[in-house]
Amino acid sequence: MIDHLSLVVSDYEKSKAFYAQALAPTGHARVVELPAEQGGRTRSAGFCHEDGSDLWIGEGGPVTPPLHIAFRVATRAAVDAFHQAALAAGGRDNGAPGLRPRYHAHYYGAYVLDPDGHNIEAVCHEAQ
Repeated sequence: MIDHLSLVVSDYEKSKAFYAQALAPTGHARVVELPAEQGGRTRSAGFCHEDGSDLWIGEGGPVTPPLHIAFRVATRAAVDAFHQAALAAGGRDNGAPGLRPRYHAHYYGAYVLDPDGHNIEAVCHEAQ
């Protein structure tokens, strides 16, 4: 469905460290960095998944209002691991792992605010 997303971040190094740690449990573990000459006007880093979907960040000013990005994962354990890793990386809790039946009976998600206040989510739709 979506091949990649690009997000402008205000502190490139801080966000790169955050996303490298927070997204590892989602399978976005391979980090590719491009210098400004290759990535456009600014440095950029891609957090790549084996399925081909990527999240890219690039340095710039803060984006307002903050965005919400959700990563689908295969298990509830991966949601839990994402939440734990994102908090350890300096993210702020925005919703502990748990069922969200208002979306559907098996919606299990967790939410963390990244260094720029973007709401980053991991979600599992499986009945586990």
